[in-house]
Amino acid sequence: MRETTNTHKLSCLLLLITLAFGTYSQGQSSKKIKVFILAGQSNMDGRGDALKLTSQELDELKFAQERIQYYYKGSVSKNDTIIVSGPLQVTNPWKFVKQKFRLEKCFGPELFFGVELAKNFPDEEFLFIKRSQGETSLYGAWNSNWSIEKATLIKEHDKPQLFSDMIKVIDTQLKSLSPNEYELAGMLWVQGESDSGKRFGPLPSQTYGMHLEQLINSVRSYYKRPNLPFLMLNVGGGKVIDGMEKVSQKTHHVTLVKRSKNPSDPNYTPIYTHDWNGKPAGHYNYTGMKKIGQLFFEAYVNNYVTYITE
Repeated sequence: MRETTNTHKLSCLLLLITLAFGTYSQGQSSKKIKVFILAGQSNMDGRGDALKLTSQELDELKFAQERIQYYYKGSVSKNDTIIVSGPLQVTNPWKFVKQKFRLEKCFGPELFFGVELAKNFPDEEFLFIKRSQGETSLYGAWNSNWSIEKATLIKEHDKPQLFSDMIKVIDTQLKSLSPNEYELAGMLWVQGESDSGKRFGPLPSQTYGMHLEQLINSVRSYYKRPNLPFLMLNVGGGKVIDGMEKVSQKTHHVTLVKRSKNPSDPNYTPIYTHDWNGKPAGHYNYTGMKKIGQLFFEAYVNNYVTYITE
């Protein structure tokens, strides 16, 4: 009788352990990969000098690589494209980038955005999908309502329709995952310089806010994520910045990430100061690009952290 009782107790104990393990396993497997979309022009490509990364930062990157997968399609023309696929990493850029910015490897906002995500959410997995091309406008190549007339006005008729290409790139990467494996967690946007100024008349800058709102709504509608967080950097000037401000104020879950040109400001993002072919090289250097990635992270966790933790 005692043996039967002990056997029954043991069976119950094993059943409880099995149920507990099953519950634990389900909890573990239910965590979804958080997907971030990154898009824009050359400052989204990134010109930060990767050789300046410290040994500690390289260790942090190695830690992040175990948690973040990265797909990047960058182009300067239809026939000159860089593809990076694998763990989060720096880029071996085009020859002209190496010469112009005096570097061998470079990085964009994704690097320190990712490093900070990995440090603060070590139990999560992420996928970054980036599409970018320098010297491209929201009025033309990036327009979600692209037309040959708009592209021709801003002399981008021979450039790819970047919005639709970005969607294709994202869709292709997501097809490798089952629908219940991932969820879109946000979009980072660094673009605005090409629409600023008066080189192509007033329309690109005057209509920037309208086209920005259309782009945000198009992404959200296509992926059925009406509250998808959208974060943008205040690059460009004049009516472009005004457009960004207005869209961030009136559109839910849209954040304008503000950098500074003032060296004494904590949000200071320095640029390269040397000349290239008689003109300033411009673009954010190692320190500036590092700060941009960190600013994106700070803005995200301050406003949208529940998209990761829940």
